[in-house]
Amino acid sequence: MGHMRTYAIPMTPENFTVWYHYAGNSYPDLKRAIDILLRAHDGVTPPASAELFERFFANAQENDSVRDAITRMEEVMSRAARDLSQAGQGAAAFGDALQSATGALSNDTRAGTLEQVVQGIVQATRQMEARSRELEQRLDAASGEVSQLKTEVEAMRIEATTDALTGLANRKRFDARLREESEEAKDSKEPLSLLMLDLDHFKRFNDNHGHLIGDHVLRLLSEVMQQSVKGRDIAARFGGEEFSIILPATALQHAKGLGNAIREKISKKVIVNRVTGLELGQITLSIGAAQYRPGEPPAELIERADAALYRAKKSGRNKVITELENPESELALGTLGR
Repeated sequence: MGHMRTYAIPMTPENFTVWYHYAGNSYPDLKRAIDILLRAHDGVTPPASAELFERFFANAQENDSVRDAITRMEEVMSRAARDLSQAGQGAAAFGDALQSATGALSNDTRAGTLEQVVQGIVQATRQMEARSRELEQRLDAASGEVSQLKTEVEAMRIEATTDALTGLANRKRFDARLREESEEAKDSKEPLSLLMLDLDHFKRFNDNHGHLIGDHVLRLLSEVMQQSVKGRDIAARFGGEEFSIILPATALQHAKGLGNAIREKISKKVIVNRVTGLELGQITLSIGAAQYRPGEPPAELIERADAALYRAKKSGRNKVITELENPESELALGTLGR
């Protein structure tokens, strides 16, 4: 509770879950992640707390939903199996009735016997038709339930890989797609680039204007990112106010061009408090870019793009820096030359 008050973490059930388990050291990985944020400057923010809940606890909810879907599917299949078994028994009874009629006709050819046999066959046939119609209705209902479950499972899959606030891919989906695109780039020999994006002075903006306005800014950036990507590109919320874009079949300089286009669009936006109509100023964005090296782990690509982002921050913010650029070294050389 003390940490939540200190860092202005909203008192929501999700945030309580994160900080309760941090205090109880229930999840060592969660404790390490929060300890790193506590040591970092401006590391603990409401978005960071939300990202921690998604990373460590959202999967539990997803697993519960999947288990429920599996249970319901088993029930549907069990009912269908019972219906088919009953239909088989009915077909067997119908066959017995026909066999009995055949035997009766063989032993007695009188007209009265023939009439009774025909009436019995007609009755058995009607019963078989009724059972068949009932079975068809039950199987149609089961098919409808299976289709509904398929829709629900697909919705769960999308929800499980989508960031709730921004609608972008979440970290789980980002990690999976980066692994896939890395393998594809290694096989196809095509370039693969990665952009890491971070809002400048976002904690200060949150402190000054509140987290609701901050959430509006995050959604604004996500909209600009979505409008800027195409094809196999994927925009994701990496965590907190840090975002990323995976750019398959894109060389480093083209990735830098896209980063600058996004940065310029954001810098031209004027943030307005919709309640008061008051203009809150503009925001800027720092971006790091790196290109995949065939055979390297995706984590190394992320690390290089993140290091470039750090250099963009350190050298003045509101710029795009690639892994091949070092503004501080260039500045030092220029000073030495003068």
